[in-house]
Amino acid sequence: MNTNEISAEKTAPKLHSVKKSRNSGKIIIYILLGLGAVLMIFPFLWMLLTSFKTNAQAMQVPPTFFPTQWNFDSYAKALESLPFGNLYLNTGLMIVFRVLTTAAFCSMAGFAFAKLKFKGRNLLFSLILIQMMLPSQIFIIPQFQMLASLGLTNTIFALVFPGIVSAFGTFFLRQTYMGIPDELIEAAYLDGANTWQVFTKICFPLTKTALAAISIFTAVFAYTDLMWPLIANTDLNMMTLTSGLSTLNGQFTTNYPVLMAGSLLSMLPMVALYLVFQKQFIEGIAATGGK
Repeated sequence: MNTNEISAEKTAPKLHSVKKSRNSGKIIIYILLGLGAVLMIFPFLWMLLTSFKTNAQAMQVPPTFFPTQWNFDSYAKALESLPFGNLYLNTGLMIVFRVLTTAAFCSMAGFAFAKLKFKGRNLLFSLILIQMMLPSQIFIIPQFQMLASLGLTNTIFALVFPGIVSAFGTFFLRQTYMGIPDELIEAAYLDGANTWQVFTKICFPLTKTALAAISIFTAVFAYTDLMWPLIANTDLNMMTLTSGLSTLNGQFTTNYPVLMAGSLLSMLPMVALYLVFQKQFIEGIAATGGK
């Protein structure tokens, strides 16, 4: 037996043990991921099953996971209690306009802070960073006073108003524009392009991934916004899905099956949005993590 065969026999058990340990590690990871998936899905299953229970079953102690008597009246009561057509429309318009305005204004502001030289640039950008550090609730009173003085409460514009531009979007897109080489912009200026042409034809098309990310987050934040729609629009027909659902929560008692049925109906737009733009969701979140 030569030296190579002897060394191969010695290393074979080591390789086998390494492969075995790797497989064991993968199994543990898969088990942990599976438990995490179950923990994430469990609240949605509980909400779905509760919507088919009676109110007595939903408040039963100890609680039961599956309904003992399947009840399908909760969805009809939810549709009767809330004007879901108007709620869907208001929520959709709010998301669309917030995404469009955020993408437009944050892109222009981010480009200006990243590539243009003007007095007070650092001071203004510091104010944006300070705004990111402050809780959004402190801006509610002045924003409402502005809308009330203009007579624009209970309108679609009232829902869009706080999200026309965001400090996070400006900061995020500024970082994206800073990654564009200055040589590319200088070459465009040498070719006779002005600042607006440099922005629209050179820099803006290079930020598609970042725009997808900020659009996704803007849509999610707009969809889950509860406090502002409740304050700006008090008319039920001008509310969003989240603010409309809050009216199903009674002061003393709550019909939880009806509330869960309404919650499931309100989830449909975001689920459809995710299914259509699933690839953009993943790419956007990955790009945000990379930044």
